[in-house]
Amino acid sequence: MKTTAPQLLNKAAALMEQRGAQYDKPEGERSMGATVAAFNIITGRDLTESEGWLLMQVLKDVRDRQRKEPHADSLEDGIAYSALKAEARLAEVMA
Repeated sequence: MKTTAPQLLNKAAALMEQRGAQYDKPEGERSMGATVAAFNIITGRDLTESEGWLLMQVLKDVRDRQRKEPHADSLEDGIAYSALKAEARLAEVMA
């Protein structure tokens, strides 16, 4: 059975809510800002939150492409990271 783009978006949204409540806060994933801040202190770089999400999205894309068959978890996480990246990018422009 073919998986559709809307099905993937819905699955990614459900995963974001589930993992946000499990690992972070009930309102969702919010750990990247602190992660990027720590990375910047350690490395002396100036990575933005949206760039942190971009890095995670690329990681998931690379993990998926390491196999012949699609890796559903990596693909679903990549969709979620893309949304988080967009949210952060829009917030950076508005700041």
